[in-house]
Amino acid sequence: MSDFILSRRDNKSKSKTSKLNEIFSNWQGEKENWLFISPHDDDVAIGSGILLQKAVSEQINTTVLIATDGQMGYCSETQIANIVEIRRTETINSFKELNIENLEWLNFPDGNLNSYMGRRRALEDDYGSIYDHTGLQNSFTYYFRKLKPTRIFIPTGEDLHTDHKIVFQETLISLFHATSQIWPELGPSLEKFPEVYEMAVYCDFNGLPDIKIECSEQIFQNKMNAIKSYESQKNIIDKLVGKIQSGGPVEYFRDIRFNLYSAAVYQDVF
Repeated sequence: MSDFILSRRDNKSKSKTSKLNEIFSNWQGEKENWLFISPHDDDVAIGSGILLQKAVSEQINTTVLIATDGQMGYCSETQIANIVEIRRTETINSFKELNIENLEWLNFPDGNLNSYMGRRRALEDDYGSIYDHTGLQNSFTYYFRKLKPTRIFIPTGEDLHTDHKIVFQETLISLFHATSQIWPELGPSLEKFPEVYEMAVYCDFNGLPDIKIECSEQIFQNKMNAIKSYESQKNIIDKLVGKIQSGGPVEYFRDIRFNLYSAAVYQDVF
């Protein structure tokens, strides 16, 4: 049995496969370059710990971009002063379990992403300054142009956490910026939109998932070890680990389709 089995909901007639290129559309071959966007340091391990390992096994260049600094994640008063450093170490250890080395932090304040929506000129000692500007749209546009991902994975916009909702919406609008000519100092614009997918972290998708990936017990144990690496996050260990374990060695992903407005879509409605 393969360590991984993949399938698509819209292609039930096709046998299940162990190859990513038979599941993911518009495959770019050696140009495949994946970006996982994590509102907090532990979200991607929870939602995509299996898929990350599959990407590594197929030698796909893979980067995890972490939006926040983790400063609100303390679970005891003794952690307040150094929780950012604690979580940084836990994150590195976590992704070692998944053989992921390419980690980038945007270092926006945990729990306060609403103050960093959009793009504006950075103030002195502001968070996330790049080219004298700050804001999620500034950072995402910069990293999309710098990394040139062929596929982007983000937690579903249905998640209840405000940081997750904001990262979801700011990612999508930043893709429009990254493929346009705006803000040229952030790098050359992308030639085309990456494929974009939702992962489930806390809440169900708003609709059925499109992709399913199953794995061996060893691969699943690697994912669980990655999650358990966040020892400071008692809320995760206490509430989610058991639920993830009982769900078994499987992950689901949902395609995000971009439909720009066209009046022609509605001409036959009336």
